[in-house]
Amino acid sequence: MKNENLYNYILGIADNSLILGQRLGELCGHGPSLETDIAGTNISLDLIGQTRSYYQYATKVSEEGKTEDDIAFLRIEREYKNVLLVEQPNTHFGYVMGRQYLFDVYHLMMLQQLQFSKDETLAAIAKKGIKEVSYHKRFSGDWIKRLGDGTPESTTKMQEAINDLWGFTAELFDMTDADTAMALEGKGVDVSKLKELNELDFEQIAIWPNEVRIVVAAFVAILVGALSYYMLISPKVPIKGAAELKGQERRLQLEAKYRIAANLE
Repeated sequence: MKNENLYNYILGIADNSLILGQRLGELCGHGPSLETDIAGTNISLDLIGQTRSYYQYATKVSEEGKTEDDIAFLRIEREYKNVLLVEQPNTHFGYVMGRQYLFDVYHLMMLQQLQFSKDETLAAIAKKGIKEVSYHKRFSGDWIKRLGDGTPESTTKMQEAINDLWGFTAELFDMTDADTAMALEGKGVDVSKLKELNELDFEQIAIWPNEVRIVVAAFVAILVGALSYYMLISPKVPIKGAAELKGQERRLQLEAKYRIAANLE
């Protein structure tokens, strides 16, 4: 295959969404409430829709006459390239939300970088997916807080779920040969750097990657400029306006007194 690295890179991204979408699909009709059930089903459909976009592109890259259904259904289990996190069972609702949130955080960071890919198709898929995955992260994050701050039972179950699932998160940042090749070509994302960003120690800024230090420095400069304006300049603006109004009022009073004096004469 001419573009084998690109093909395998696409499958690596798509298979995560496929398997997680199928896991969520198993819960259709079994949510704790109608609204939550529909929301979970919609997230499943979003993930399957993203998978189709990736697989459709993969069929063009492979040049082997495959269809998206061939890629989705006609591989043996060892040929799927998804991470183990998305395969974890639907033990209970807290477990489902914990699995979803951990993947959503990674997924959103990855897509935010992939949208700048030199591969126009991957960039387009990422830009479309960012809107959907932003909602996924907000939804699962809200439930994490709700269950974690809920009853003693929900708190215990939520903590147990995170404890069990956390061990699977390291794999999200592993780089395959295809991942590395595509990152070097500017078509893929170096997900190992996403982990570095998540683990930055503010007490060791000197050893941060240069690109990260530049971005942080620019952000701090903008923040300092904004604070300077609002704290030093902005409060003086209304004072200056009030002084001008007071001067105009004084001038009108003097003019009125002058006219009265002139009429008296």
